[in-house]
Amino acid sequence: MSSSGRRRGGPTGTGLDVDDAVRALLLLMPRLVGRAKRLRPPEELRSLAPRHLSLLSYLLFDGPMTVNEMAVRLEVAPTTVSLMVSDLSRQGVLERREDASDRRRRIISVTDGMRQPIEDWLAGGATAWARALDPLTPEQRRMFVDTLLAYEEAVTGS
Repeated sequence: MSSSGRRRGGPTGTGLDVDDAVRALLLLMPRLVGRAKRLRPPEELRSLAPRHLSLLSYLLFDGPMTVNEMAVRLEVAPTTVSLMVSDLSRQGVLERREDASDRRRRIISVTDGMRQPIEDWLAGGATAWARALDPLTPEQRRMFVDTLLAYEEAVTGS
């Protein structure tokens, strides 16, 4: 915040009309994306593509799951997840094991050796989000997340 009591994007505590909000977000998004790109993964994860981040996040937050369960969460085809899992398994990031309740199914999980580096990599972003979201009410958080989802939908045209 500058000495005039303003943050980049306008005065704090005041509303924005749609045009001013769009302007502020168009100026903010490149900075956010640029900073996110500079959050370099640990050396052992440098070969991973950005699409792997959501898959790894789900496995850390929600625990081991089947390829089909992951496909539903990522909103992609099971074959896409299977290809990503195969790639990450070859690199020693993920492992597949037989489901004890149904031997035809395979459960995917992060390997023990990669769990901590992945958690460390994601921690910075998680801490920043927690800090940004903490002052909001649960309803405001829901609105924020819903707004980002609506933006994603509008940009992708889905």
